[in-house]
Amino acid sequence: MNGIKIRLAIMNFLQYAVWGSYLISLGQYLAHIGLGSDIPWFYSVQGIVSIFMPAIIGVMGDKYMQPQKLLGLCHLLAASFMALAYHYCMTTENPEFGTLFTYYTLSVGFYMPTIALSNTVAFSILKQAGLDTVKDFPPIRVLGTVGFIAAMWFVNSAYINDNGFGLSLVADGRFQTNANQLAVCSLIGVVLAVYAFMLPKCPLTKSVGNQTLAQKFGLDAFVLFKEKKMALFFLFSMLLGVSLQITNAYASTFISHFAGLSDYADSFVVKNSTLLISLSQISEALCILLIPFFLSKFGIKKVMMIAMFAWVLRFGFFGIGNPGSGVWLFILSMIVYGVAFDFFNVSGALFVSQEAPAKYQSSAQGLFMLMTNGIGATVGTQAAGMVVNHFCRNEGGTMVGDWSTVWLIFAAYAFVVFALFTVFFKYEHVPQK
Repeated sequence: MNGIKIRLAIMNFLQYAVWGSYLISLGQYLAHIGLGSDIPWFYSVQGIVSIFMPAIIGVMGDKYMQPQKLLGLCHLLAASFMALAYHYCMTTENPEFGTLFTYYTLSVGFYMPTIALSNTVAFSILKQAGLDTVKDFPPIRVLGTVGFIAAMWFVNSAYINDNGFGLSLVADGRFQTNANQLAVCSLIGVVLAVYAFMLPKCPLTKSVGNQTLAQKFGLDAFVLFKEKKMALFFLFSMLLGVSLQITNAYASTFISHFAGLSDYADSFVVKNSTLLISLSQISEALCILLIPFFLSKFGIKKVMMIAMFAWVLRFGFFGIGNPGSGVWLFILSMIVYGVAFDFFNVSGALFVSQEAPAKYQSSAQGLFMLMTNGIGATVGTQAAGMVVNHFCRNEGGTMVGDWSTVWLIFAAYAFVVFALFTVFFKYEHVPQK
């Protein structure tokens, strides 16, 4: 790997380490400070800002600021607001939802556009260096997943007490349960901001012709809803997107609640829920390697169906597992996550690439992300929150209640989506082509 690719790999590592430092463990901390019932708002806001912030920042990047500088500026702002959230939590005995949520939303609002921006920067620099983006970018992007996992492991193990800083899998007060995870996020964000400003110059992208406001924001792709096949695809993308943030929001909170049950209080899994969930991200990285085989063997629709049924298993295994004799079910849930997440995202993007007219390609991919990670994930997180808050309650800093029923409800929903998709989505894909 040459110098340019190493620099971009470091950028991707830091890019996703920012996210991994809190995304999985935040729910556990919120429950700890008595905001367990507000967890869905902290996770759904990511979907809400994803609806409009990437487009706004993208327009700025096209006209007014070089992408690598804009990437640095966005990370600096995101890190600053997360630092304010950390300071507020550390200086307030009982943090209130309104203030913490405001700081957090502003931070997330500037972070989410950087996901697309980091790809833009990487593609631009690779092309300037005469490298092949199709061949050279995937190994670079994999380092992003590695960064996400590394950050999860760090907040799972790091602690600060009277004796100073340390790493442990059993110590009390580790970052996964307190506000220090926000400080880690902020610190990595500042490092990445400085690093981004030092990356090679990326030229501004000049739009071809006079684009309408709808075209700039990718709204022109909504014309694809006139075609039944595309309309059904985007509808099911939204319905599947409902499942995306549920385990990010509640998996750690769910597993940690077993600490209040005498049979599982000393369980390694319960004390290291963030570490356990990192198996999901490892599975995600590995499952990408399986996609070419499955697509060539089964075709796009069947790969989508496999992904949808994997969500049934993801939730179902949580519903019937436990940290004792049923811990293998938790591990299986982590393994199938890679299939559930990767198979639909990749096959869905491929479907859009093959079926959307050339002039709508970019907008159609944006619409696909909007339906899944924007609208679908937002609606899903809020709906999941209502289900969890109906069956569970915040008690002593832990969300306790009938978690088994909660997960089985989510599994039943995923199965209904799978069944409807199987029946109504008519698409014949010849794998060999």
